[in-house]
Amino acid sequence: MERIRNFVIISHVDHGKSTLADRFLELTGTVEKRKMREQFLDQMDLERERGITIKMQPVRMMYRPSASIKSINRPDQSGLDQNVLTKRSDSSSEAIHQAERFFILNLIDTPGHADFTYEVSRALAAVEGAILLVDATQGIQAQTVANLELARREGLALLPAVNKIDLPAARVEEVEGELVRELGCDRGDVLKISAKTGEGVAALLEAIVGRIPPPRVRGGGPTRTGAVPRALIFDSHFDPFHGIIAHVRVFEGLFQKGDSINFIATERRADVLELGYFSPALQPAGTLGAGEIGYIATGLKQPEAVRVGDTVVNSRTQEAGGKTVEIEPLPGYEEPRPVVFASFYPEDPEAFEKLRESLAKAQLNDGAISFAPESSPSLGRGFRVGCLGMLHLEIAGERLRREYGLAVVVTSPSVAYRLEGGPYGEGTLVSSAARVPDGGYRAIAEPWARVEVYTPQRSLGAVMELLRQARAVGIEHHYRGEARLAVAADVPLADILADFSDALKRVTEGYGSFRYELVGYRPGDLVRLDILIADRREEALSRVVPRDRAYREGRAIIEKLKALLPRQLFAVSIQAAAAGRILARETLPALKKDVTGYLYGGDRTRKMKLWKKQKRGKARLEIRGRVVIPSDVFLQLLRR
Repeated sequence: MERIRNFVIISHVDHGKSTLADRFLELTGTVEKRKMREQFLDQMDLERERGITIKMQPVRMMYRPSASIKSINRPDQSGLDQNVLTKRSDSSSEAIHQAERFFILNLIDTPGHADFTYEVSRALAAVEGAILLVDATQGIQAQTVANLELARREGLALLPAVNKIDLPAARVEEVEGELVRELGCDRGDVLKISAKTGEGVAALLEAIVGRIPPPRVRGGGPTRTGAVPRALIFDSHFDPFHGIIAHVRVFEGLFQKGDSINFIATERRADVLELGYFSPALQPAGTLGAGEIGYIATGLKQPEAVRVGDTVVNSRTQEAGGKTVEIEPLPGYEEPRPVVFASFYPEDPEAFEKLRESLAKAQLNDGAISFAPESSPSLGRGFRVGCLGMLHLEIAGERLRREYGLAVVVTSPSVAYRLEGGPYGEGTLVSSAARVPDGGYRAIAEPWARVEVYTPQRSLGAVMELLRQARAVGIEHHYRGEARLAVAADVPLADILADFSDALKRVTEGYGSFRYELVGYRPGDLVRLDILIADRREEALSRVVPRDRAYREGRAIIEKLKALLPRQLFAVSIQAAAAGRILARETLPALKKDVTGYLYGGDRTRKMKLWKKQKRGKARLEIRGRVVIPSDVFLQLLRR
C-alpha cells in the first residue's frame, strides 16, 4: 500500500486533462506506442467527436521514480501520520534501492464541463490526491474553482500545475500567481508543464509520488490490509457476459475471485466472477487488495442490484471483542439533483420496454440520470428523464441512439416548477410544463441559482447586459486577478440552462466561463406557453415562460417550426397560445399535387372537375388530418 498513489486530474473544460493523461500513459509505458492515439482515455465516439471528456476513466500505471526519491514518515495536510515521499539530495544505496521499486499510480481522468460535476465528485471520493490543472492562456476559470472546492471538501492533497506553457499567448507568471493566491501555497509548489510537448511532465510524475499520500480510508484513518474487505462502488457498467461490472476502490481487506460478496444498501449477494484492474482495458487479476482501484464482475443482470455509492463486503458481520457486529458501510455519495427535465418517447411504440431497460443500464454508467414513466396522448408511453444540464440531456439522448440502437423523441426541456396551491396540493413540484394547470393556483415558483461569471475586465459591460437579459438580481463583482473579474448574481435557472453559455462565450471572445448552485424557489409572473399544430395542443412543446416574454418566445418557436416541419397535403396552422388567448400564428402551406398532369387536350372543365375534387379532399384532411412531428425537429428546437 505504501507504493500506491491514487489521484485525479481536475480542471476547467479544455485545459488539457486528457492530453496530460496521454503523456502519463507514454512515460509509464502503460500503452504500447503503436496503439497510442490522442486522448486515449476518451473511449466513447461522442467524446472524440466533441473533443470533451464525458465519462471518468480509471487507469492503472506502473512507475519507477528517479533515484533521488526516498521514503520517509511525515504528517500530511490532514494531520495523519502517513508514509509519503520527498526529494533528497544524497545518492545512498537505500535511496537507489527504493527508487528501483515500482509505484502503482491509479489515475482517474475526469470531465471538465459543469454538467458532469457528479462524475468528478464520485472520482474524488476514491482517491487521496488531485492535480489541479490550469491553462496558462486562460487562467483560473469557473469550473476550476468548483472542482477545487469539491477536492477540498474531500480533504485531498492538491498538486497545482500550469499547462500549455509552450503557447505564445501563455501568461505563466500571472497564472502561477493566481494559483498561489487561490491555494495559499508557495510559487515553488506550482509546476509548469506542457502536456502537448511533454515538458515538465516527468517532474509532475515525481511530484505525484512525493506529495500525494498513500491510501487511506474515506473519512480518515489509514487503510488496513488485514481488516474485513470493504470497497466503495464509484461507477459501474453493464456487460452482456459478466452482468454488472462494479468499479470499486478497495479501502480495507482483500477480495479474491470466487468470493461471495454482499451489497449493503441493496442487500443483494453475488459471486465474484472476475476482478482486476483498468489498464485501461479490463485486466483480470487474482486479487484486489486494500488501497487499489479496480473492477468486480458480479454476474448480476438486474440494474437495480448495484448502486453507485454502495459498499461491497464479503461478509455482513465480523467478530469484535467476542461479539458479532454489523459491518459499517463506507460514506457514500449525495444523491444528484437533476435540474433539467425532458420526456423521452420511443419512435416505435413497441419499444417502450426496451427504452426502460436501456435507461436502467445507462443509469449504471451515469448515476446522475433519473427517469420515471409518463404518457402523452400524442406520443404514447415514455419516460420523464432528469439530467444535470442541457449538454448532459443531449448526451443522454445521443447515447441511447448509439449504444442501444433506440430512436427516441426528446421533448422540449424544462426545469421543475413549484405550484403554490392548485389541484396537485400545496408546494407540488412539476417537471413537465404540460402538467401545469390552466388555473386554480396562487402562483408558480421557479428555481433560482447563484451564478458566478469569470470574465476579462474588458468584457464587463457585455456580461452585465447579458445577466440583465437573464433577469439577474443582486449583481456584484470583484477582481480575481490583474485583468479578470468574477461577477456574481441571482438568476432564474431556466435562463442559464439553454444558451447562456454560448452567449457568454460570444460576448467575452471565448474567455468567459460560469458556474452556479441552486439557492431555492421564488414566485414569479409565469404562464404556460402552448404550441398548437393543426389546432391540437402538442404537450411535448409546452413550456413555462415569463408573461412578458410569452409573445416573443411563442413567435420564435412557431417561425422555427414553420421552417422545420415537413409540408402536408393540407395547410397546417401553427399557433402559440398563453393565458387563454392566441399570441401568434403561422401557416404551413399545403403541398400541391399536379392532379391534371396526365391530361392533354380536351375541354378545361375536365381539369376544373379534378381541382374541385382535390380541394374537397384537402378540406377533409384539414379536419381529420394529424401532423406527426419528426424526432429531428425536437432536436433542432432543443439546440435552439
